[in-house]
Amino acid sequence: MRLRSLRTLTLAFLLAFLVVTLGTGFAIYSVTLRTIERLVDRRIQAVFDEIAGAFGDRSPEELVRRINAATRQRDTGDIGFLLLDADGHALGGNIRMPRRLPLGFSTLHGRDRIIGLSAGRALVRDVGGGMTLTTVAETEPFDDYGPARIGIYLIGFGSILLIVVCGLSVFVVTISRRIGETRRTVDAIIDGDMTRRVPVDRSGGEFAQQAIAFNRMLDRISDLMASISNVSNDIAHDLRTPLARLRSQLALSRRRAESEAQRDDLDAAIAMSDELLKMFAAMLRIAEIEGGDRRAAFVSLDLAALADEITTMMQPVAADSGRTLVFDAAASAEIVGDRHLLGQMLVNLIENGIRHTPVGTQIEIQVGATAAVATLVVTDTGPGIPANQRKLALRRFGRLDASRHDSGHGLGLALIEAIARLHRGTIALEDAAPGLCVVITLPVR
Repeated sequence: MRLRSLRTLTLAFLLAFLVVTLGTGFAIYSVTLRTIERLVDRRIQAVFDEIAGAFGDRSPEELVRRINAATRQRDTGDIGFLLLDADGHALGGNIRMPRRLPLGFSTLHGRDRIIGLSAGRALVRDVGGGMTLTTVAETEPFDDYGPARIGIYLIGFGSILLIVVCGLSVFVVTISRRIGETRRTVDAIIDGDMTRRVPVDRSGGEFAQQAIAFNRMLDRISDLMASISNVSNDIAHDLRTPLARLRSQLALSRRRAESEAQRDDLDAAIAMSDELLKMFAAMLRIAEIEGGDRRAAFVSLDLAALADEITTMMQPVAADSGRTLVFDAAASAEIVGDRHLLGQMLVNLIENGIRHTPVGTQIEIQVGATAAVATLVVTDTGPGIPANQRKLALRRFGRLDASRHDSGHGLGLALIEAIARLHRGTIALEDAAPGLCVVITLPVR
């Protein structure tokens, strides 16, 4: 099990703490019992020596007399004695046992049916003449103390476990809440809300300091992005107006041209001006989409129906260019999005397929849906894009033709990716073998 998530770390810590706590409790319980048994064994050994080992006379009568005297003494009144002959018949003592114990120390339990004893220790020794003397003492201060001792341990260590679990739960909830706040902030920024920041706890502490540092980083990133965006947007705005004026002047000059050659040159200049105006318009369009403001216009729509509509509209354009455009009908794919932007995305995908494939190419559009995502797939049978250049194709001004001989400005796929990202979707370029397969995944509503 890899300890990579907060839940896994928490469960691992609880498991380790539980094992250690139970092990400690069992060890304490075992050591306590062994200590009591050693003390009791020492005591019954001393009592046995006093009765059977300190005097030379070990006749049955003398041993019984000593046993009776010991049972009347205060310090040995709780000791049990049993004197047996060689045949196992009781000669004296204050206890009776249903079984004959082996020589040496033994542990007694409630099943030995000694009145007043639930657990204890016994010492059996030979005292001569085939006789054996059994000396018994309790290991429990009162009857059925074993279950009470277990209950004490359960309550004590259970309380420790409960405190740790409660403390750990508070810790996990606090950490999860902080992580959730950071994650929601990151998600909002990814969606285009560059003003979103992590809430800062007024009580201070490490989490507040972390949130402040994180927000400062976001402020710096936002400033840098705004600077870059403002430069490109200002250039696009500032140059679009003089370009429009230049185009108007070129169009006026064309009408006044006296020769066909002059008109052809002016037509070429007007076409280049139109391409520049389209490029600046695309740049401003991408900036508008990446701002996230268009999400306010989101409505529920059927992506399959929209794709069918756009395909029907673009089929004559594809036919005029010598390509075939088909739509693979599928079940409805209900999503939430901007109908105009999604329609523009579909048109751009089809136009890219027409522009960058040879005559005779078939372009196919498919729409599918699962419980979580809707998928739009545009496949062609053209030359495709090499795997090592697909990232370049998605980049702004990314051109596969390094010498820039082909037409286009390298903003088509960048605009498509911006629209997909606005809808919290993804775009991937794959090999259609042959051709290119563009896969766009969008979350369903």
